[in-house]
Amino acid sequence: QVQLVESGGGLVQAGGSLRLSCAASGSIFRINAMGWYRQAPGKQRELVAAITRGGSTNYADSVKGRFTISRDNAKNTVYLQMNSLKPEDTAVYYCNLVGVNTVSNAPVAYWGQGTQVTVSS
Repeated sequence: QVQLVESGGGLVQAGGSLRLSCAASGSIFRINAMGWYRQAPGKQRELVAAITRGGSTNYADSVKGRFTISRDNAKNTVYLQMNSLKPEDTAVYYCNLVGVNTVSNAPVAYWGQGTQVTVSS
């Protein structure tokens, strides 16, 4: 059983910055990838950024060049640095983890509780 604890959301003016954090804890497991999704009212949940265990990254076109995902594997923590924020970035941001249970080799997937990001114009 794994828990993802998110922090860092809030209210910021357009052009400002926020840094989201997501820490995984619980059972022994190997993380294959962690990432951030977001969902605005009336819209589908979309991938914002992801990072693999090996360090490869992927970004949505809408955030490329403005957001940076990073991780600390020793702490099982992923970060999302969000710069030059725009009102259209307003959404609930969800942390996601995919990996493998190192005892059973079963695949695992977990979601954080979500954190609200609001960008005012």
